[in-house]
Amino acid sequence: MLPKEKLDRINYLARKAKKEGLTEEEKKEQKRLREEYLKEFKKHFRRQLESIEIVD
Repeated sequence: MLPKEKLDRINYLARKAKKEGLTEEEKKEQKRLREEYLKEFKKHFRRQLESIEIVD
């Protein structure tokens, strides 16, 4: 998963977006961080699915 600092930054930007809005630079950063988060999430989820063994 992503380092805690990146997750904290994603959450900070989300709160700021709701309260006061983001600058164009912050919007780009938020988009990049979210894409990075989703990529890591999908990779981790795929590993979990691949490790499942179905026993009949």
